[in-house]
Amino acid sequence: MKRVAVFCGSSIGFNPKYADEAKKLGHFLAKESIGLVYGGGKIGLMGTIADAVMDGNGEVIGVIPDLLKHEEVMHTNITKMVVTRKMSKRKVKMSKLVDGYIALAGGFGTLDELFEALTLGQLGIEAKPIGILNTNGYFDNTLRQLDLMVKEGFLKQINRDMLFVSDSIEALIHRMSTYDAPKVSKVVHTVASK
Repeated sequence: MKRVAVFCGSSIGFNPKYADEAKKLGHFLAKESIGLVYGGGKIGLMGTIADAVMDGNGEVIGVIPDLLKHEEVMHTNITKMVVTRKMSKRKVKMSKLVDGYIALAGGFGTLDELFEALTLGQLGIEAKPIGILNTNGYFDNTLRQLDLMVKEGFLKQINRDMLFVSDSIEALIHRMSTYDAPKVSKVVHTVASK
């Protein structure tokens, strides 16, 4: 992977573990010469990871929609900033720039971006690895919901397995770098009742 998109919060959360892990991921990406593409903010976990990559002399590309381009939000000390007209254009631009996706702790926006990446993979529109850095078990309940979706017949196990989950940065990046996308239909077949 030459570049990875990281989805994460514009807040740092209440537990310092989240910022610590974002910083470690940023340093790891810089050390491995993997560029960071992210939402362009200087606040929260977004700012934390961008600063860490920059501290390691890595590449950081921010992609921010015009409506969020306020001086107090937009990072001004990164490699490159791309401003898009709409949120939807931001996602398309990020997708074109990266070879994979990682989600850290975050809110609605983080989950929206994660599930859009998973949907694109499920439909075969993209064949990029998608990972969760599950710091402090943050995504445990989300993962239980995915397992329930499989159990109840709304998601195929092979599509559930597209999502790599680890609390280890090195293990997550290794699994993502050896990803081979499934070549199956997204349709979940069920047995008709008699």
